[in-house]
Amino acid sequence: MFGPGRGPGGRGSREPAKPGPRVSPEQVNSYPNVPLYEAMVLRTLFLEFEDADWEAEMADFYHTDIALPATLTVDGKKYPNVGVNFRGNTSFMMASPGYKRPLKLSIDCVDADQRLYGYKTLDLLNSSEDPTSLHTILYYQIARDYTPAPKANFVKVVINGESWGIYVNTQSFDKEFAKDWFPESKGVRWKVPVNFRGDSGLTYVGDNIDEYKRRYEMKNDGGDKAWQSLVALCRTLKETPPDKLEEALKPILNVDHALWYLAIDNVLTNNDGLWVRASDFGIFRDAKGLFHLVPHDVNETFSGAMGGPGGPGGRGGPGGRGGPGGRGGQGLGVALDPLAGADDPNKAILNRLLAVPSLKARYLDHVRTIAQDWLDWNKLKPVVDQYRSLMEKELEADTRKLYSVSAFRNGIDGGDETGPGDRPGGEMSLRAFADQRREYLLNHPAIKKSTP
Repeated sequence: MFGPGRGPGGRGSREPAKPGPRVSPEQVNSYPNVPLYEAMVLRTLFLEFEDADWEAEMADFYHTDIALPATLTVDGKKYPNVGVNFRGNTSFMMASPGYKRPLKLSIDCVDADQRLYGYKTLDLLNSSEDPTSLHTILYYQIARDYTPAPKANFVKVVINGESWGIYVNTQSFDKEFAKDWFPESKGVRWKVPVNFRGDSGLTYVGDNIDEYKRRYEMKNDGGDKAWQSLVALCRTLKETPPDKLEEALKPILNVDHALWYLAIDNVLTNNDGLWVRASDFGIFRDAKGLFHLVPHDVNETFSGAMGGPGGPGGRGGPGGRGGPGGRGGQGLGVALDPLAGADDPNKAILNRLLAVPSLKARYLDHVRTIAQDWLDWNKLKPVVDQYRSLMEKELEADTRKLYSVSAFRNGIDGGDETGPGDRPGGEMSLRAFADQRREYLLNHPAIKKSTP
């Protein structure tokens, strides 16, 4: 060694899990000269564990620092002593043994210099809450048009000679990610984990850094100086008057990146997003001391907004900003107000930026741009069709998948809803979401009133 759920996923008409087809490296295509995250390439990752009981062992070590060693073979090359863990929270808990569970591969677990096409960590998602398996990939593709965001594509995973089907391969928020986006990649990274209090949105909670350590996870050692810089950013947001805030933030926050991120999260209705509970995103402070927001955990997107603590806006109120709270309430559908959460001081990065008229206007313009450019089904459909042709046959043969093939097809263009039980709330197909969300946003009074 290197140093469980609600039913079989708990959702609807899931097919019983059973062993998949046998696959060997000689039977698959190799792509040794193609980048790891090439969109239209479906690589096969072969994992070989010493024990046939690998799944139970990894479940025992879930949420620990212990990884199970495996040999990884990709494009005919072997990578020994790769560490493998189950990852995720809900996505793990909602998949019973035998079904696809999310995986983390640590390529450098034993050999610190070992990389797979330049990357040391792979996050493989099981598409929980997403029968199309496309939400994460599409979200990141759209986001990368405007702001730093991870890469993502599909891979096929074979474990001990048996196919476990398609996974979503997402880039980890690590040093390699920083190198992709920032010329001077040295910096400090924080992950903002799930916080049902909804106060991790850069809310100022005093000068004691221990309060921030309870809300944010530093992913590389920046020391107390980095924590103090985070506190200073939160204090600036809290205490600076709106007419002076933009100027005060220039040396410490990439404001336009932040506005793009907030706009994308709203337009694509991220039900784990900042407008809901102010968590599930990344923060990067670059070598020059400038903070950047980075999207993370975006599988619960492209669907009807479901609200959050205190309702979608956090505090209640009209206009889509204070509807029913929690997952069990009536969802907002596509009618999530573009200003949802803006009146909630616990979502400080949203609340304070949009309190500045010029920044609010820029944000609304970003909302309009994304809705016009990417929610046009004439543009989105060809992208979706490419991914569909890449993965559909593999999905049909996948014996470990969480959702049926009919749920996959309905989730793309099968009308207003997927099949009963295939998704919580019977949420919308990609086509219905794009058409209706675009129409709602482009006809919203705040969007129509703002000047492009």
